[in-house]
Amino acid sequence: MDQTVTHLINSFAGSSSTMDLIMIAITSYGVPLLILLVILQWWSTDDRVHVRHGCVAAGLSFLLGLAANQVLLLFIHRIRPYDVDVSHLIIARSADWSFPSDHATASMAIVASLALARLPIRAVLFGILSLLVCASRIYVGTHFVSDVIGGAATGLIAAVIVHFAYREGSKADRLVTGLL
Repeated sequence: MDQTVTHLINSFAGSSSTMDLIMIAITSYGVPLLILLVILQWWSTDDRVHVRHGCVAAGLSFLLGLAANQVLLLFIHRIRPYDVDVSHLIIARSADWSFPSDHATASMAIVASLALARLPIRAVLFGILSLLVCASRIYVGTHFVSDVIGGAATGLIAAVIVHFAYREGSKADRLVTGLL
């Protein structure tokens, strides 16, 4: 089923040069855009200290999730879908293993952190972009659906860990959110 759904989503690649360009742009710039948007939230005038806590939690979750992926890649060696003729690749080949998706981990860690910080509007808006990033990874042919789901799960777990370890209002939180 994983291969079937991956192939189905990827089957649209190459059909429309406009859609290909959009999905390549999302896959290339989606995560950096999410990071930039988190950074810009630092200067929010709406509940500033609370939003800043959410920004710090998002950054920590992002880093923890990607670190966890590096550990997982030591043990899980899943080949890319384009290497087994499941997908048609429309971007450059990746040098590492397929599972889990770093893009899904990074983007979902940010979204989950914002949701756990009780910033629902931001979580929904960031979530839309995150889902586009996740879908783009399958569309461009570089990941199986399960790679993206696994990456999203890693991001969510990282966000939950950070949520319980980095408490709002703690001494460390007050120090960091008081900067600038």
